[in-house]
Amino acid sequence: MKPLTNLLFLVSLTVFSQYNYDASEAFPFGQANPEAPKQITDYEAMIGRCNCTSTRINQDGTWTEPESMTWTWKYILNGMAVQDETLKSDGSHSGSIRQYIADSSRWYVHWYSSKTPTTALPTWEGNKKDNGNIVHYKEQKAPNGTDGFFRLTFYDISQAGYKWVGEWVDKTESVVFPTWKIDCIREEN
Repeated sequence: MKPLTNLLFLVSLTVFSQYNYDASEAFPFGQANPEAPKQITDYEAMIGRCNCTSTRINQDGTWTEPESMTWTWKYILNGMAVQDETLKSDGSHSGSIRQYIADSSRWYVHWYSSKTPTTALPTWEGNKKDNGNIVHYKEQKAPNGTDGFFRLTFYDISQAGYKWVGEWVDKTESVVFPTWKIDCIREEN
């Protein structure tokens, strides 16, 4: 019986060690895995929970009234990736799974939403810039057919919170049309 007990102990240690960096009582939002690419800490200041206001552009060019939302960030996959989830005041949810792929030297962001379920998740890609902003792009034509991107930018990132803007830009990024803005203030981390 003793060899079986030893084997079970070793198996339980192995399983536990596979999740050392997931959410726990001590680290409710997980931790960055030291074996992950160093870019895993690009989102470090956002890990935790923020109270946010979200506003979108109307067809007439005016902005909607701000909508309250909570935006929660955590490390997942044993600290090898980042997940964010939103809960909006209308009860809708959305989120992203963010993985840094060292071979391409960039982040890939896979977005999902309870309002727009899909069989294939849209994907943005990008990086943290020298100015501290995190910028991601997904090819998207303008309503008039002009080639461009939907660009997502996190900026003014600090332990107090951050801001986010979604905007259509042309291929040269000289034409910029913001369509969505979110301002966040830290609740907990």
